[in-house]
Amino acid sequence: MGSSSVITPEDVLESLMNDGTIDALRLKIINQLKANEELKNTTIKMAEQSKVLNTSGAEKQTKRELFDALRQELETPVLEMASKSVWELILDSNGLGKEISETVERVFCKLSGREPPLFPHSNDVVLLPGKAVGDEKRKGKEKDCENEKENSKSKSKKRSFNDMNAEGSATDITGKSSDTPAAPHDAN
Repeated sequence: MGSSSVITPEDVLESLMNDGTIDALRLKIINQLKANEELKNTTIKMAEQSKVLNTSGAEKQTKRELFDALRQELETPVLEMASKSVWELILDSNGLGKEISETVERVFCKLSGREPPLFPHSNDVVLLPGKAVGDEKRKGKEKDCENEKENSKSKSKKRSFNDMNAEGSATDITGKSSDTPAAPHDAN
């Protein structure tokens, strides 16, 4: 199998930081944000409709005063839009998000002495008798694999949703659960 030491998420992150991968990914994200025309156009529209720039006397302010006031007005909404765009890039299962996942998996495998891929990614449509299982089910399975991968890398033991459901079924049978308080015997 692999080496006997446990590889933590911090170990993987440190390796990615040391070999320059984080910087390369950050640069790709920045370049994709810069190329995002919708983000640019929305930001320009927000600036054009800005209260700071459209109030009387704005033309008498210095560039620095205008910039500071404009920043105070628009910084939060623009950063929220940019943040949303970054998360869309990171979570994109076909583009940069896929590259990030594969890179993290490759580094984890290298550090742990395992052979990639840990979880084979099937891009083929699975054919069943009379049916083709399409993207929805495949994406669900990929999400399950990602969750399992995340759980296996974590130092703390996290239970998967399926494990919790299985435990929930067991507690239904026994009638005991540590998560729910016992019903009062006699409230009168």
